[in-house]
Amino acid sequence: MSEFLDFLKHKYAYVAIGEFKPGKFDEAEQLFEKAVSTYTKGFKGSYLLQEPGTDKGIAIIFWENIDDMDENHSDVYEAIMNEMAHLFAKAPKTSFYEVCSEVHPQELASEEG
Repeated sequence: MSEFLDFLKHKYAYVAIGEFKPGKFDEAEQLFEKAVSTYTKGFKGSYLLQEPGTDKGIAIIFWENIDDMDENHSDVYEAIMNEMAHLFAKAPKTSFYEVCSEVHPQELASEEG
């Protein structure tokens, strides 16, 4: 029964959409990777997307539960975020989303075979 309940449990995604000051995306990317490397409990992966030719980006961080994100805010993480704050052109727009569907290439291939 627990396997069935695990199947019904969805991950959550924290999404931040923002723009960095001109020429600051690379520095922000390094700090993003440094901050994400501090995550442990409930962390399920992340992506940092950049709109080509701009300093606009979208960060997506996957969590097992919404509360796990708050539990991962260590002093090291906060210091990294403070270092990143001045790189933004303006504060990013942030939201949480429930991951309702995931499709992986290997799943598609097994359905075809």
